[in-house]
Amino acid sequence: MSWKNTKQNSFADSLVVEHKSLSELDDVHNIINWNEIEQTLSNLYSSVRGAPSYPPLMMFKILILQAWYGLSDEALEKQIARDLMFRRFIDLSLSESVPDHSSIWHFRQLLNTEKLLEPLLEQINTHLEQNSIIVSLGSINIIDATVIEAKQCRKRKGKNGNNTQDKEAGYNVKTAADGKKKTTYGFKMHANTDEDGFVKKMTYTPGNVHDSKEFDKLLDISKSKTCGQVFADSAYANKNNNEKLGKENNKILHRAYRNKPLTKEQKQENKQRSSIRYIVERTFGLLKLHHGLGKARYLGLERNKARAQLIAISHNLKTGMNIFKRMRNLRDCCIQ
Repeated sequence: MSWKNTKQNSFADSLVVEHKSLSELDDVHNIINWNEIEQTLSNLYSSVRGAPSYPPLMMFKILILQAWYGLSDEALEKQIARDLMFRRFIDLSLSESVPDHSSIWHFRQLLNTEKLLEPLLEQINTHLEQNSIIVSLGSINIIDATVIEAKQCRKRKGKNGNNTQDKEAGYNVKTAADGKKKTTYGFKMHANTDEDGFVKKMTYTPGNVHDSKEFDKLLDISKSKTCGQVFADSAYANKNNNEKLGKENNKILHRAYRNKPLTKEQKQENKQRSSIRYIVERTFGLLKLHHGLGKARYLGLERNKARAQLIAISHNLKTGMNIFKRMRNLRDCCIQ
């Protein structure tokens, strides 16, 4: 299947008056090698029959915009049609038609089916590392999980009398800061972030899966003998994790047990570790505040996992773009 040529400028494009608001997202192109991303996506459309389709790189950029601005598929279609900055970012000429919401939905499903979102997150992180935005040498791991309420979280009867709750979600019971237990029916996003809040790796599970179950997947200890220092709350504190990490890398909060309270030294260490561990909680807060992660948009685990992965990718791109701007401003000041 061939791809549409959406980049060729038309007479209408030449009439657009340049304005700084149109170039707000241009710095993304300075930190990411889109040619390599395009190669990763190049085999998505393998059929030689059918009408030309929209380029997969353009469709991927559209999903990035969706995650950045928290838009539904229908709202995203409308925004691309009327927003010059959106068209500029995805290289879509004014003379070209806009992908409809069903095309956007199908492409997101295709990325998930082909399991490309995790490799894309790793690839983008590699590009950020190559541009000295992500620091890998001596990087730490800050691990935690956050609860995401299911789209249909309450027990209600449907037309056929069956429960309409999302069958792939689960109940999570958590003790809040005020000591009261809070029950949420939904999912969990488990993440490993660095000290700058970049999402290094993430997994997605039903809400009833214990945080510690995803510990090894987030660290990939099996692939590397040294993973660096690991900061996490006391839910991850157990004998197995202590042995895996060793004394030097283990920065998990100490846990008090019955008849074995924390010592003064352990309390002090917990305080120091918490001052670093909060970064992952801040990242979750940003994802929920700006990207709507706190509420699932779809039914089923896989669709919501794909959405969470796209949100993580977009968060890393936005964070990387902001750091790049600060680096450039600092460089310009030094030159002056």
